[in-house]
Amino acid sequence: MITPARTSGVVAGLGSYFLWGFLPLYFVILGGTGPWEIVSWRILWSLVFCVGILAVTKQLKASVALLRDRKIVLYTIAAGVLIYINWQFYIIANLTGHIVEGSLGYFINPLVTILLGVLVLGEKLRPLQWVAMGFAAVAVTILVAGYGQFPWFAFILAGSFAIYGFVKNRVGGRLNATQSLTLETAWLVPVALVLVSAEGVAGTLNFADGNVWTTVLLIGLGPVTAIPLLLFGFASSRVPLSWMGFMQYVAPTLQFLIGVFVMNEPMPPIRLLGFALVWVGLLVLMIDMAQRNRRRTA
Repeated sequence: MITPARTSGVVAGLGSYFLWGFLPLYFVILGGTGPWEIVSWRILWSLVFCVGILAVTKQLKASVALLRDRKIVLYTIAAGVLIYINWQFYIIANLTGHIVEGSLGYFINPLVTILLGVLVLGEKLRPLQWVAMGFAAVAVTILVAGYGQFPWFAFILAGSFAIYGFVKNRVGGRLNATQSLTLETAWLVPVALVLVSAEGVAGTLNFADGNVWTTVLLIGLGPVTAIPLLLFGFASSRVPLSWMGFMQYVAPTLQFLIGVFVMNEPMPPIRLLGFALVWVGLLVLMIDMAQRNRRRTA
């Protein structure tokens, strides 16, 4: 049944994935700024933006109280390290002509998550999941041949985000999306300050260098990072997980299209074949997800 709450959830979910999908263009516009400086300001301004939201929504005191929980502290530190790795390599990929390879990382992320469940949690694969993993294995072999090298960006992005999701799942519902991102970025502040200082010493710091547009865009990394996450959190509480599973492919699809048609990244037939097999594997995975959801409903 389509209710107003579910409709608003779908709109928010699609909004979050569309914003993530167009994110490569934001980093390309900032191309004159190095990836290390970009990720530094992304950390710092995300923290400022999230603290502002917590203050406005009167959640700041409760969020500080979370620091008494050792488990939350340890898990958010781990999540912070993982999201830093993901952000850093994602930005490097976008600025070095690997947007398409980055999109591959988010296409195969669900498959890596399943593999993580098998290796870490001892979960058993269902028949269609085995088929999907088989398509993925063949696709990776073809893509290695197509790229002439192993697609490291794709697997670092997929692996770091899958483990990040696993760590976040361990914390459960003990903190909301804004609180989680606030703590994760807070632990990364020392890293950001070291990177910014290094850029300043090297004379390559672009922030506040006289170019107002660049400075505004760097400050904008805060809301650009946090808003899609908040929309995602809003959608997750109103839309079935299976729907979110289908919508998640909007972002890498847009990234793929931007890489091929806007940034003119090469897409020879063998590479396209590899992507096609990944998409077939994901289709099989979605069929399996739909069947399982139907059985649960029944």
